[in-house]
Amino acid sequence: MKGKESEGTKVRDVMVDDVAYVTVPGTREQLMEVCKSKRISGVPVLKEGQVVGVVTRQDVLRNRDEDQIALLMHRNPIIISPEATIAEAAEIIHSHGIRRLPVVVGEKLVGLISIADLIREIAKRDYKESIENYIGDTTMAVWDEMPLSVVGRIMELARVKAAPVLNLELELVGLITDLDLINVSVIEDTTEQSDLSLGSDEDAWTWEGMRDTMRLYYDVSKIKLPDKHVKEVLVKDVITVTRNSEVSDCARKMSESKFDQLPIISARGKLTGMLIDRDLLRVLFEGTEQ
Repeated sequence: MKGKESEGTKVRDVMVDDVAYVTVPGTREQLMEVCKSKRISGVPVLKEGQVVGVVTRQDVLRNRDEDQIALLMHRNPIIISPEATIAEAAEIIHSHGIRRLPVVVGEKLVGLISIADLIREIAKRDYKESIENYIGDTTMAVWDEMPLSVVGRIMELARVKAAPVLNLELELVGLITDLDLINVSVIEDTTEQSDLSLGSDEDAWTWEGMRDTMRLYYDVSKIKLPDKHVKEVLVKDVITVTRNSEVSDCARKMSESKFDQLPIISARGKLTGMLIDRDLLRVLFEGTEQ
């Protein structure tokens, strides 16, 4: 029965125990360096050895003016025990709309289980049912001539990590991901000015409303996307599937290609939807209580 075989597999059996992480205090540049070098989308945040948050690439794109990890991260993250089942982990990740769970014993971080780890488990198994019941209702596509800054904002508002790219003929020409945006982004340092008044017009000691002013200068770092179009940075070698494709086969394609979304095409090659890795996790926990 669907989901039953995942009841016996524990988180400790599939989790990553060599976990990349960042610490607070820390900066956005440190996070971006870890994400780029490890090719991951997010990490736990530690303070004095304890998990205090989780921070992702999308947090950086949503808060382009913020530099401190403490203000970018999600506090009080959901954690899981290594003795929990992967069915439990899959249901938590799916229901909370997250991508990773720190694995903790006591207060110590001992591992991390992510959607990618669970997709690898699905790929190893023999789920032959079609993906038809795992396809979401909405698909957001972008035009290949769009400026990156516009696409970044659209993806931010839609809260998606990737988007299929169409040309004027409505043909699928590639995929743009948040990693592509991060990889081409630049940190722009500027100096801004603020005037701080040392008095007020109502102050009886001021003379004709004049007041001393202390002028402050402070450095500001902002993340900026270059003046390029989507077609200049998109992923062109896109792996596609059809609505009749099998669950485990799609999971294998995701795992091998390191894509978390696969465009779904019709028999005529037209885009009809997107298969999201998180939605495939349902195969691990639906039906486990039957």
